Amino acid sequence: MSVVENFVHRLPEPLRSLALRHRELVKFAVVGGTCFVIDTAIFVTLKTTILVEKPVTAKVVATLVATIVSYVLNREWSFRTRGGRERHHEAALFFLVNGVGIGLNSLPLGVSRYLLHLQEPHLSRFGEEVADFVSAQIIGTLIGMAFRWYGYKKWVFPEADARPRAKKSYDS
Repeated sequence: MSVVENFVHRLPEPLRSLALRHRELVKFAVVGGTCFVIDTAIFVTLKTTILVEKPVTAKVVATLVATIVSYVLNREWSFRTRGGRERHHEAALFFLVNGVGIGLNSLPLGVSRYLLHLQEPHLSRFGEEVADFVSAQIIGTLIGMAFRWYGYKKWVFPEADARPRAKKSYDS
């Protein structure tokens, strides 16, 4: 039994049934959480080291790396049974949807920094860091996540049950 399957089966009954009924969304959220950690680690590292003066560039680079990981995990796990497209067409659509998602992820940080001027000298260094984190990692991620969920189901992996299930369990 996998870690996720074990976790789901330990949930109290109303939540267990809900998680099993919406397993694609649960898997999408787990992949998203994993990619959020990857994105955040890269963003903070770049923004505090080699891209100090270019936080939006740091955010774009971090989101690109997380997007590549996301494609592999979403295709092979979250939307394992969905498809309906040739692999190269699916990948192109995935990266197109994510290109828009990167823009949506980065937009709140751009607004925070360059429109609202939530940065030094208008704010303390701590205030700038909080504003960057909230705008890029929370607001941007939520907007991008909602768009990606819609885009993946609508355009990238449009047909349910297009690929056979590997086994009868939560992870297939």
